[in-house]
Amino acid sequence: MDKQNISTRATSVDFGTRGESSRTSPTYAFDHGAPEVVDDSNRAGFDNPALARNGKKKLTWAEKMRYFKTKEFWIILGLGQILALCITGTNTLTTLLFMEGTNIPAFQSFFNYILLNLIYTSYTIYKYGFKGWGKMLYKDGWKYIILSFCDVEGNYFTVLAYRYTTILSAQLINFWAIVVVVVISYFFLKVRYHWAQIIGILICIAGLGILLTSDHIQGVNGGDISSSNQLKGDLFALVGATMYGLSNVYEEWFVSGRPLYEVIGQLGFWGVIINGVQAAIFDRDAFRTATWNSKVGGYLTGYTLILNLFYLLVPILYRLASAAFFNISLLTGNFWGVIIGTAVFGYSVHYLYPIAFVLIMAGHFVYFLGKGVLGEAKKAWLGENQEKGISGLFTAKRKIEKGQVSIEAPAEGTRRGEGHEGAGVV
Repeated sequence: MDKQNISTRATSVDFGTRGESSRTSPTYAFDHGAPEVVDDSNRAGFDNPALARNGKKKLTWAEKMRYFKTKEFWIILGLGQILALCITGTNTLTTLLFMEGTNIPAFQSFFNYILLNLIYTSYTIYKYGFKGWGKMLYKDGWKYIILSFCDVEGNYFTVLAYRYTTILSAQLINFWAIVVVVVISYFFLKVRYHWAQIIGILICIAGLGILLTSDHIQGVNGGDISSSNQLKGDLFALVGATMYGLSNVYEEWFVSGRPLYEVIGQLGFWGVIINGVQAAIFDRDAFRTATWNSKVGGYLTGYTLILNLFYLLVPILYRLASAAFFNISLLTGNFWGVIIGTAVFGYSVHYLYPIAFVLIMAGHFVYFLGKGVLGEAKKAWLGENQEKGISGLFTAKRKIEKGQVSIEAPAEGTRRGEGHEGAGVV
């Protein structure tokens, strides 16, 4: 209860006589009952115009747009597009590998996991020591196995889906990843999304719908696919999108409470094992018949380096924003794919593409409308002061500890945990 809105009142007033046993006394008095503490917060609207309706603070447009004035918002926006470009780059190089006669979806990601393991597992051992690293592996290894498994299978089944179904169908099913992220975050991480975030997601999806429509108009959304193969491909795409959604939310949860180098290192460590076994089983024949020349070597090198950068930047975006924002950021990948394709594959840009790109980016702004200065960096599952989280790079806890931001109480009528933010939401 706010101290400024506390007062006392009498519970009753007795207009009787003082000392009723002595009726000869003519003296009368006002006898009050015991004082009672009351809450005058419902009167705040009379004293403060900003608290006009039912005691709820009505945010001004300046307050709703304050997150756009922070450097973190523009870092998030740029980082999301860098990741979309990374995905476009890996897709382009995969296409070039296929054109050279090399089609090894599981094996080509194997080198990325090796590089992640060499860099980040080595650094983790340096920080923890072999004994400390071993204890971490014994205690939390099974959790990281699940994370790596979801990540590996998400990559594998998504690439596999494009062999059997149309691009249009596979990309429409990939919307399922956004649904999985939102649902899992809501039920397991206690994230509450407000109307601006939901509308922002829908605007981004509408933008991608325009991109896919333009592809359909130009006839570039797939080849001659039989109905039986398309059903198989659609199922593969659904499994891949589900695995992606699970791994996205799980990794966001990990990096909010653990060092980045530990999470990325474990992703690489177990990824080498899981992906290596899968490649040995499913890509063995394709590996023997694949074309191996300098071009293929260059494409694989480029693919590995770009994917390695992608795996480094994704957890940073998770700390600054969320798995949901990460997924809507990737929706511009089709646009960047066409831009790159004009130079590499001779694609032409349809007039709907710029419109779709602008619409998707507008959805990004709507998504953060009304957020406080911490944006989505403040995680609902870490406590009001982020006491359950780690004080690391780009975390809300580090900002709070440094005094860069102050924690406010949630506005009246706001659900705690809404949109990752305890205060300043729409």
